[in-house]
Amino acid sequence: MKKSLQFTVISLIFVLASACATIQFGTDFNPKDFEAWVKRGETTQAQVKGKMGEPTSTGAVVEMDGTYYTRWTYYYGKGKIHKLKDANLKVLEIRFNSHKQVVSFNWSAPNETISN
Repeated sequence: MKKSLQFTVISLIFVLASACATIQFGTDFNPKDFEAWVKRGETTQAQVKGKMGEPTSTGAVVEMDGTYYTRWTYYYGKGKIHKLKDANLKVLEIRFNSHKQVVSFNWSAPNETISN
């Protein structure tokens, strides 16, 4: 019975401690910095990888007209487990054409002003 009580107490301490814990995933990036140096139709996948590192995920986009793009996505998130709705989450999606050049990109980040 003693071991069962110890396990319960240790488990409870772990749960309470983790409720205050901060989680982080991905590598932080600045979307405005990306926007400042990338040039659509010129910047290549190799250049993006050199600046940003490996993408968090990759995939494909096929438009209604059949145009095919490779898609790279970068994610970064940081926040407290008990307040995930207040977490700092950044997402950057980049589309590349068949020549491995940036065609378009979109990003979202909290408290960032979008430039025109």
